[in-house]
Parts: sequence; structure tokens; C-alpha cells
Amino acid sequence: MPALPSGRRSCGGATAAAGALALTLFAVPAAAAPPATTGPGEDTAPRWATATAAVETPPAFDDEAGGDADADDPALWISPTDGDRSLVLGTLKNGGLAAYGLDGRLLQHVAAPPAPAGASEAGRFNNVDVVQGARIGGRTLDLAVVSDRGRDRIRVYAIDPRGAAAGAAVLTDVTDPGAAPVFSASEAQVDEQATAYGLAAGLGADGGVQVLTTRRHSTDLAVLRLVAGPGGTIGYRQQDRIALPSAFELPDGTSWSPCEEPGEGPQAEGSTFDPATGAWYVAQEDVGIWRLVPGDGGTWTRTLVDRVRDYGVPAAWDEASESCVVTGTDPGEGGTRLTADAEGLTVAHAPDGTGYLLASSQGDSTFAVYELGSGRYAAGFAIADGPGSGGGAVDGVQHSDGATVTTRAVGSAYPYGLLVLHDGEDTGEAAADAGRTATGFKLVPLERVVRPLVLDAR
Repeated sequence: MPALPSGRRSCGGATAAAGALALTLFAVPAAAAPPATTGPGEDTAPRWATATAAVETPPAFDDEAGGDADADDPALWISPTDGDRSLVLGTLKNGGLAAYGLDGRLLQHVAAPPAPAGASEAGRFNNVDVVQGARIGGRTLDLAVVSDRGRDRIRVYAIDPRGAAAGAAVLTDVTDPGAAPVFSASEAQVDEQATAYGLAAGLGADGGVQVLTTRRHSTDLAVLRLVAGPGGTIGYRQQDRIALPSAFELPDGTSWSPCEEPGEGPQAEGSTFDPATGAWYVAQEDVGIWRLVPGDGGTWTRTLVDRVRDYGVPAAWDEASESCVVTGTDPGEGGTRLTADAEGLTVAHAPDGTGYLLASSQGDSTFAVYELGSGRYAAGFAIADGPGSGGGAVDGVQHSDGATVTTRAVGSAYPYGLLVLHDGEDTGEAAADAGRTATGFKLVPLERVVRPLVLDAR
């Protein structure tokens, strides 16, 4: 991976070591990496890292296994005054939203709303993103924006500037109670659950907040803008609607569509915003990663950055096994880095302007890194079991749905930046004692994925 310089410390705690630092990818023996091939036009072998997490959050228990919470997507709020009071936020689906300290300790739990009168579906929080310095209704706020997949709404929470010091009061619900469904025209449609799913939020030059949300079981996307609501609340209005393709022409002239359950389209979920270019990146789970750039007159430029390995492979839904069954020969049009589902996306920017897109290859529990400018594959990594910062063991990351990263210093424990990942199979002691499928979030010091190299220590 090309050099990724570390940012200087802007938060509380000890100052960074003197000298210019660059972060370069860990080099490990090729045998330690899962099988991978060099992609088209690449003249070097893949670079690979195996890293470990320092901290994990308490396990959340999958509602389908008898619990009422299932971790999904993380976001990061960085304190501008004391980095040690920064926060990790995480959606827990039926379990709502959680706020954690940098030590993984649960600070606050926000329940998902119940089904209102006349409706059958309660809240189910899917994705979360954070915007800092949003200017809405004459106020400047730090906000957590959440896709409520159960109710087909966007939920908005104000973040207390005291951060972790605010404890159980760090998040305040400021959602406009009159906010309408994002995609559904009626409560009957909400109950069908083709609802707001993936989400990313971006701060504009004017301080306004745009939100892109995907739609479950569909290729539809909505672009929203947060607006002031009554009594200091925050709502949203639609700015644009677009759709990703559901069918793709192959070089031999045939058309291919990814296999889905009957009545469902190839949905997208993992999403992120690149503030440097105004581009959105969206992971269409069974297709690949898109770069979406808005243009004049409501036009959008769509570029497929990378494809999943099964792209182009003919398959059909089999009712007996309730799964997709391959029906023909692989035409060889798939990528070499992503095993479906393509999932969580996050963007990392270095102080020199170099940018990278990190993507979860959920099917093989690895992560791919791409250069933002060229879209070229740069590196890959996985998170394995290892010792935590507190001395105990922290398990690795499997089947990750979501990710967030910063190259800024985040408190005394993360002087070179922080990567937070959803873990779809938490195998720690607490999870084992409960005897149920558990999920959670892992905090990885960024230098464990990209190690510090002192270039000039004068």
C-alpha cells in the first residue's frame, strides 16, 4: 500500500512523537494471506496484512437466535477538545443504538421505537453515520444519523460535546416526530419492509447535511437533506432519487442479473461519502462497489470500482434449498478481491491528500483497500484473534457488515488513527457463556494495519 502519513495530534493527551511519520502496510508471509490473484493490469503481487484488535465492545445477541440485539454498523465521533472522550456509536438493529467509550465500555443505550398505533413494524436501526459541525436551523451541532429500517425513517441524534464524559446522556433524540417514510407511501408499504437500509451522511461546504440511503430488496437510492423541524427537531426532505442497475451486459452480448430471492432486487447497503470530491461510494452486495458522482441537472456518473468474484456467474433460485444454485459456466468477468456480499465501506484521508477506500469482503471475512483517485487495488487485510490492550484475548472479525476509519489521532490510545469494525461472530467469553450467536464491534489501532515507519526523526 502506498505511504499513508499519520496526522498530527489535534486532541487531548500526549503529543505525537517528533519527526515525520509514514504508515505502510504490514508485510507478512504470503502463506498467511488467503488465496488471491493479481487483478487485471496489476504487475505486483497483492500486499496483505493480518492485524489484531485492541478493544471490543460488549457482545450483542442476535435476535434471530433468541436475543433482541444484533450489532451492524459503527460510526466514530472525535472530541475536538479531549480525544480520550471520543465515542464509538453502533447500531444494534432491533436493539436500537449504542454509544461506547474508546475502552469499549457501554455508555448509553437508545431503544428503537415501538410500532405506533395501526402499524405492525417497530424500529430496527441498520446503519449510522456521524457529521460534526452541522449547521441546521441556526444551530451548529454534532449529529448521529441513523437508518431506521423497521419504520422506513431517518433518525437524528444530537451528540453532547462532552462526549464520553456525558455518560448515559451523550445522545439526545432530535428527530422530527412528523418525519415521513423515506420510500414507502403508506404504513401498509412500511410493513412490507422495502425500507431505508444502508446510509451515509456528508457535510457540505455550507454546513448542511446530505444523507444517502439505500432501499432494502431494491436498487433504489434516495438522497436527502436534513432540515430544521418544529421545536428544535431535525427532519429531512428528498433531493434526488436514483437507482443502481439490476442487469449487466457481458462481453459476449448476454445479460446477467445476480440471483436473488423471488421478488427481490440486488440491494445495496454499505455506503460512505468522500468529502474531498463529493462522491458517494455504495456497495451493491452481489455486484460490487460503485462510485456515484452527482452532476448538473440531476445527472449522476456511475463507475463500478470493483466486482465481486461471482459477477457474471449464471445462477437461479432453488426453492427446495432456499438458495441460489449455479446454472452455467463462470465467464471470468468477476473481480479477485471481493467475495459477496460486498459490504461496509469507509474512506481514509491522509494529511497529504492521499485517500483510500476500505471495503468489507464479507464472504471471506477480509477487507480490500483501493486508491480513491484511480480505484486501483492497493492492499488487503484481515483481523485475527489476539491480545487486547487490557491483557485479555480479543477475537478477530468475521463477516463484517460495517466499518469506519480515521487517520487523525483519537485520544492517548490511538495516536495514529483508529479503525472500527463490525464483527459478525463475537466468540469472546461473554458470548460463549450466553450460548447464543453474538455480534459486536472491534477497535483496531490504525498502525496495526499500517505500521509506523520513522522517515525523519530530527
